[in-house]
This record gives sequence, structure tokens and C-alpha cells, in this order.
Amino acid sequence: MNTSPPERHQMFATSLANGLLILKSFKVGEPALNNREFVERTGLSKATVSRLTYTLGELGFLKYDAEQRRYRLGSTTLSIGYPLMASLTIRQVARPFMKALADHARGSVSLGMRDRSNAVYIETVRGHEAIAFRPDIGGSMPLLATAIGRAWLAGIGEEQRHQVLKHIQAEHPDAWKKHRRAVQASLRNYEATGFCISRGDWQQDIHAVAVPMQLVVDGETLVFNCGVPAVLLSQSTLEADLGPRLLRMVRDVERAYLAQQGSVN
Repeated sequence: MNTSPPERHQMFATSLANGLLILKSFKVGEPALNNREFVERTGLSKATVSRLTYTLGELGFLKYDAEQRRYRLGSTTLSIGYPLMASLTIRQVARPFMKALADHARGSVSLGMRDRSNAVYIETVRGHEAIAFRPDIGGSMPLLATAIGRAWLAGIGEEQRHQVLKHIQAEHPDAWKKHRRAVQASLRNYEATGFCISRGDWQQDIHAVAVPMQLVVDGETLVFNCGVPAVLLSQSTLEADLGPRLLRMVRDVERAYLAQQGSVN
């Protein structure tokens, strides 16, 4: 694969992209950032960051904490995502199926979609109370290292998969080098079993299995995964039990969703 970065299209709005870089600088556990931290995380100049944080604050995307002299995400960032979440009615259809499997597995069952080089959760339910393992809606994880990401790659067409992997190799060469063989093995495993597995490749103490939906929802390939603390699993649990159960669950969800769409129409 060619690892050179893609050229920007003439229609690419750099100022808009820079503003979005500011918003994407926040991470779980770091709810407040100052301009210096934005500069470090985005590579933008101090002057550019100052203009962007001021503008985003005026528009409600950022909120300035005068006491800490730091910015927090504003409520507008939440409200702009709501129409997307509300439109994904597959979440409500899937929830009881997900809960049943989560209880059986004593783990978490989640539904996700792709976000560039990552997968992001749009629904999740838990069958446990483990404090250290509580995935939540909006949680993001790398495509290459996770079962959900590998299943997404397995569930799309070959041409799209080639383009996505080409982009990841250019943007994240170290991650590609580390996970390439595991990704290729997952794709082969999917052809044989219908699901993909990750044994602690992202979170060392969590093993997971994932299955992509065959049904495309609103133009998106969605993926279900089931993650379980490794201490609760035997060597063959993922392949012999949870993988087949998750595969059946996904097919049940697809049938229920189609039935719902038929009744609505």
C-alpha cells in the first residue's frame, strides 16, 4: 500500500477542519483544556487556537471556566448529535436482545459504527457491575485493535476496505504494523465463522467477539460486539458460545428491525 498522505481536495475548508480539531482534542478523563493544551494536541498556532476557542465559545460549542481558566465542551456539541441518535431506531429494537446476551455473558453488549479510523458506540448495555469495564455511548476505540473494528472491516465491501486500510496505514503506520497480522487473521476467521475476535488487543483484560449487520441501516454498516472480562472466560468460550450466540442475536435483531420498519411504512 502507498503510505503517502492524501492530498487535500480544493473544496476542503481548512478553517472548519481546524475548529473541529479543537473539539476533538477532548478525551475521557480530561474534561477541561486550556489554549496551550489545544496547541499541543492540534499543532495549530497560538493565534489560531485563540481565535477558534473564542469563536467556538461564542457559538456554544465550548464553555469557558473562568476559575480554572480552561475550556469545557458546551451543550451545543451534545445537541447537534441528537438528531443522528434519534434517527437510529435500531437502538431501541436491539436493546432487549442485547440485554439478554449481556446477562448471559456477564459482560457488555454494544452497537457501534465507524468514525474514520475508529469505531464509536451508539448503544450499550451491561450484564455486570464491574467498575473498570463500563463502555458507554460515544465511547471510541481503534478499528485495528478491536473486535468491533475488525468486524466492521469484514462486513464492508473489498474496495471500501482497501481504501480504509490505506488511509489507516498512512495516518497510523505504527498501529498498522502492530495489528496487521491480527486484522488479516480476523478477516479469515470471519469468512469461516461469521464473527471476529480480539483477545485483549485493546484492553488487556477484556476479550471480545463482534458481528457486523448484513442489513445496512441509513447507509451505515453497524456492528454488535460482546466484551467480557478475561477472568470470566474459558479458553473456548468466545468461539464455542458467545460468537455463535452473538451471530444469532444479530440475525434476530435484523428480522425485528425489518418487521418494525414494515409496520411503520
